[in-house]
Amino acid sequence: MVLNKADLMSAAELNSVTGDICKTLPKAVKVVEVQNGKVSVSVLLGLGAAAEADLESRPSHHDLEGEHDHEDFDTFVVDVPSFATPKELIDRIAKATAAHDILRVKGFVEITGKPMRLLVQGVGARIQHQFDRPWRPGEARRGRLVVIGEKGFDKEAIRAAIAG
Repeated sequence: MVLNKADLMSAAELNSVTGDICKTLPKAVKVVEVQNGKVSVSVLLGLGAAAEADLESRPSHHDLEGEHDHEDFDTFVVDVPSFATPKELIDRIAKATAAHDILRVKGFVEITGKPMRLLVQGVGARIQHQFDRPWRPGEARRGRLVVIGEKGFDKEAIRAAIAG
C-alpha cells in the first residue's frame, strides 16, 4: 500500500493514518510512505522482499475455491475472415464476450489492406489489440482466435458472433 504525501503530515498524524490503514489490510501487506508519488524502484520490483520465503503461509485463489479442475473450462479456435477495421472485430468480440461469458480470447487477425497482423488479447471485457509484426512472405493471412470459457458455453453461437 502506497501512502503518498506522507511528508505533509505530522508524526502523530502519520502514525494514526498508518495505524487505521493497517487495521484493514492483511498482515503481509506493508505500507510504504512516499513523497510526491516517488516510489523506490526496489519497492516496486519487490527487491529484497523475500516474498518466496513464506509461500506456504499465503493462500492462492485456488485454495479459496475448494476443489478446482482445469476441466471446468473449454477452449476452441475460431477461424475469422479479414476485417475492414480493428474496431469492427473488437466490437464483435465484445458483444460475444458479454453474451456468452467468454473468459479469454487471444490470436491474430488480418485487417484488409494492412501489411501487419493484428494481435488481439482479451480478458473478460478488457480487449486489447495492436499490430505486432508484418505478415511474412508466403505466410497464410488467416485470422485465428483461441476462445476460453467455462465448460458448456455455446461454441457455435460464439463462432457466428465473432466470425459472422
